[in-house]
Amino acid sequence: MIFSSPYFLFLYFPIVLFLYYISPLRWRNLVLLVVNLIFYGWGEPVYVVIMFLSIAIDYSHGRIVTRCKAKGNDKGARAAVASSVVFNLVLLGFFKYWDFIVGNLNALGLDLATRAEIRSAINAALMNIGLNPLFQTASSTLPIGISFYTFQTMSYTIDVYRGDARCQKNIVTFGTFVTLFPQLIAGPIIKYKDLDDQLEHRDHSFEKFASGVQRFTVGVCKKVLLANALGPLWDVYLATPGDQLTTLGAWLGIIAFSLQLYFDFSGYSDMAIGLGRMLGFEFLENFNYPYLSKSASEFWRRWHISLGSWFREYLYFPLGGSRVGKGRMVFNLLIVWAATGIWHGASWNFLFWGLYWFVWIGLEKLFLGKWLDKAPVWLGHVYGVVVAVVGWAIFAVEDFSAMGPYLAAMFGFGAGAMDGMFLYYLRNYLPVLVIAIAAATPLAANIWKKLPGRTRQIAFPVLMLAGLVLTTAYLVDGTYNPFLYFRF
Repeated sequence: MIFSSPYFLFLYFPIVLFLYYISPLRWRNLVLLVVNLIFYGWGEPVYVVIMFLSIAIDYSHGRIVTRCKAKGNDKGARAAVASSVVFNLVLLGFFKYWDFIVGNLNALGLDLATRAEIRSAINAALMNIGLNPLFQTASSTLPIGISFYTFQTMSYTIDVYRGDARCQKNIVTFGTFVTLFPQLIAGPIIKYKDLDDQLEHRDHSFEKFASGVQRFTVGVCKKVLLANALGPLWDVYLATPGDQLTTLGAWLGIIAFSLQLYFDFSGYSDMAIGLGRMLGFEFLENFNYPYLSKSASEFWRRWHISLGSWFREYLYFPLGGSRVGKGRMVFNLLIVWAATGIWHGASWNFLFWGLYWFVWIGLEKLFLGKWLDKAPVWLGHVYGVVVAVVGWAIFAVEDFSAMGPYLAAMFGFGAGAMDGMFLYYLRNYLPVLVIAIAAATPLAANIWKKLPGRTRQIAFPVLMLAGLVLTTAYLVDGTYNPFLYFRF
């Protein structure tokens, strides 16, 4: 179930709100836990078992860490933290990376079973003894959101050990944190210490609820009216044979993808923040106009902020961060960006994409950053956008046989500068491209702030209603409605 679907908008969420607000305050976490699990199990109910296991493991390990520290047993506490981290990484590794590892090992002559084959074998064994199959299909579907919630629960025991978060003794409250549906399947990545107080005491007010509705509406408009509108343009160029790509056509396609991904993911984050506010929570921001960045480092302070923050706090700083020699700093960056790349997907292109960012950020740390600080501002903006957009080509084109020709075409080694195909799609998509580029800047927000207060009071409900009507009409009539980050 996705937020921009009629089922969610007109069935699931209204029922959730009704049940939540008629429940006494002391029962609201339990209500959320139940509806969270229904939300998560909508597509593949068997994966709810993983959620229960994750809750049980990290809840119990948090208790063990606290008990060991109270007795002065630091060795036991560290062992419990290590056990929790290993469990989460094994869980993530099996479901997300097993087929990738098996595929590469089998190419070397081994014969290991894929997850789809393991699922089929389990189903067959159960049916042979008269039981119903456990899995709905034999396909090796990835448990949605596993990259997000494993990082959230893994950080919990680490923070309890560090003393940055208190141990949660109520398993219902902890389970509510792990399964919280607004940000469960695509973030933002929420650390327990940032949500601890809100799990116990939340502010429910009309103003906060209205702010949540506004933020959700903005997010669904970004997702449906911009990301969905740009997606087909990228699909056209992704499917174009490499020897037919022109330079301007390749840039048009990857710019469309860059904007689609931004509005898809930032729109989801806006919807998550809005839903959270309607339920009394306040989540941290996840995007801050990343395409205004003047460097690669700044881009990652503005893009997927919660992921960058997680890797800095739980990997980069423990390795020594930048407070070490240059050689060790470069090594630390290599580890972090290789992990960032492979976190996004079990494919070599994601690893190379992470290493691509390692090169640019490493160069900026060593010397390039000083040059950029002295360069004209416009040059920094051009540099930041070009680095990001070229990186998205590596990210988006997973097939290496197609990636090389696509990158070559972008830099003038394709089928010429432009062709009729480019002119046709530019003409047809120019309005939405212009709107999307403007919407990726604070232009609209700045104009809104300058309007007289009375004008804003009148325009606000009109714009919100228009946005909901337009997105609903699109969702009822259209079929193209993917969420790109669900597969991560």
